[in-house]
Amino acid sequence: MQAAVSAEWLLEQIELNRKVTILDCRFELSSPDSGVQSYKKAHIPGAHYLHLNDDLSGEAQTHGGRHPLPDLVRLKQKLERSGVSNDIPVVVYDQGEGAFAARAWWLLKYTGHEQVYLLNGGFKEWSDKQYPETDVIPEKQNTVFNVNVQSDIVADRKEVEDVVHGKQSACLIDSRDYTRYIGDHEPIDRVPGHIPGAINNEWVNSFKNGWLLDTEEQSKRFSEWDKKQPLIVYCGSGVTACPNFIALKMAGFSNVKLYPGSYSDWVSYDDHEIELGDATHIPQKKQQD
Repeated sequence: MQAAVSAEWLLEQIELNRKVTILDCRFELSSPDSGVQSYKKAHIPGAHYLHLNDDLSGEAQTHGGRHPLPDLVRLKQKLERSGVSNDIPVVVYDQGEGAFAARAWWLLKYTGHEQVYLLNGGFKEWSDKQYPETDVIPEKQNTVFNVNVQSDIVADRKEVEDVVHGKQSACLIDSRDYTRYIGDHEPIDRVPGHIPGAINNEWVNSFKNGWLLDTEEQSKRFSEWDKKQPLIVYCGSGVTACPNFIALKMAGFSNVKLYPGSYSDWVSYDDHEIELGDATHIPQKKQQD
């Protein structure tokens, strides 16, 4: 599966005036408006901007995680205003870290788009190569994007509960950094640890210098697993797990799902157990005492 394209490829499409939709997804969790401000200063010609909080997520509630899935009607409208249609390839990029563009990639796949690609290296590589940039905001488009929800790539809280309680078989993959996974460091969520039974495979290992690893290298990351076994990836809020979703699909795994609410949704329920280290199950109520 091809999941990414190079800056050279995208430049060629632009210079040859070939149809391609470009989406700028730059964002910083610590400064939510910095991405759009950077976009206004300079972006790839023709790119439309998608904001993680406003466009690629719904409004956070008591449950559902910090970045719940967006309302599909509003998402469809935003994508159509950004030039997305079913038959035109879409290239998504962020600054180069990959996670925010991967969230947009996953959402487009979830809504049924079949030609979505990350820009390897993101805007940083594009800028480093001194390729054309502009501050001109493109006009709103009026394309038609027919949404075809792919429900087989999403896992809800109930499915994760069934896995934890042994009612369903699947491997849970925690995509956060190891210190958060074992519960030694938790800067965001109210309870440290991970979902019981989950194993850790950090999302940053999907990339090298902003480029997605190739298919062979991704396969090596997950070589100990059966490619037919069910897998559910999660992170803190359903964003940084998306690179692992892409990596697993590149590696040939056929049954991969994202838990969009992820750990922030899991710990919003007081009766959910968590696990610290590699084997300790601790009910949240006890952890809070």
